[in-house]
Amino acid sequence: MTIRIGLTSVLVDDQEKALAFYTGVLGFVKKEDVPMGRHRWLTVVSPKDPGGVELVLEPDEHPAARPFKDALVADGIPYTSFTVDDVHREYERLAGAGVRFTQPPVSLGPVTIAVLDDTCGNLIQILHKAA
Repeated sequence: MTIRIGLTSVLVDDQEKALAFYTGVLGFVKKEDVPMGRHRWLTVVSPKDPGGVELVLEPDEHPAARPFKDALVADGIPYTSFTVDDVHREYERLAGAGVRFTQPPVSLGPVTIAVLDDTCGNLIQILHKAA
């Protein structure tokens, strides 16, 4: 039996705003958009791997979600990480698009990271591994 990750999620305060940021700024593409009452089953994927792991833009309405997210942000802890080909190049591209970073690129041995604000209540780390 092989287990693999098919879905992961990020808790967002506004699905439409999240979709605009994750597609229009970060560069993901929308995969699923299914109405579910007041919310949607809304996923995005990497354009380089449209059949790969889907990121669910999950509403943060559970009573524990916002305090959890607020605590992570207050402590500067990213909610999740995304891999990029070159953190420095992606930092320049995103900063040029108006994205606010809480941590500019920094080398941490085998990885280089930067941390950005996703405008939906989360800090997101981007990283690349040294060759």
